[in-house]
Amino acid sequence: MTRQQAAPDLYQSSAHTCPYLSRETAANLLIDPKFNVTPAMYDSLIRNGFRRNGALYYRPHCPSCQQCQSVRIRVNDFIPGRSFKRTLARNNDVAMELCTLRFREEHFALYRAYQSDRHEGDSMDDADPEKYQQFLTRSRVDTFMMELRVGRRLLAVSVLDHVADGISAVYTFFDPAHQQRSPGTLAILHQIELTRSVEYNWLYLGYWIPDCQKMAYKTRFAPLEGFDPAALAWSHLS
Repeated sequence: MTRQQAAPDLYQSSAHTCPYLSRETAANLLIDPKFNVTPAMYDSLIRNGFRRNGALYYRPHCPSCQQCQSVRIRVNDFIPGRSFKRTLARNNDVAMELCTLRFREEHFALYRAYQSDRHEGDSMDDADPEKYQQFLTRSRVDTFMMELRVGRRLLAVSVLDHVADGISAVYTFFDPAHQQRSPGTLAILHQIELTRSVEYNWLYLGYWIPDCQKMAYKTRFAPLEGFDPAALAWSHLS
């Protein structure tokens, strides 16, 4: 008989200003960083609204706000509308390739360009490759990378996790000089097709906050479901 793994201790992070809603105070519920999170346990965490940042597993647990919802696309029912079809047509010269998880100088250079454009001067805009590796290229679960290229030029990179019922998009970064290609949207469209191709049901997209305009794009990918931590259940959003 196999010995059942003990449940991990949970910790609450210190309160801090929410990076998405400046009027709110944020905090996270954290899995003990010393605990060995197995792939099977990670599957359960994902289904219960947790996300992964390197070797850190967390879920928002804010004192006065419950807007953060983990969201997932029901990929087998996703039908691209005209806007998505135009994005695909505009990028018919883009090739997708999957690769193993490891540090690559080319990826790090693209990451730096993306962060300098999107998060200039904040904690994400950091030239330290060690912090990049802690964030994206170190994983205890089944993680891989997706590259989008125009010829030999790297357009976008996604870090993706295999989970029991789908693929979890950990992070995507892209060349800010090619905004006209809508590379973020293009990356999600490729992730949807990849999830379908391996006969999974869900693409987990991270957190969505109704009052955060930067996250509004996620509701375009219908049918979308969100996890309600109070009810411990997924429900239809769009």
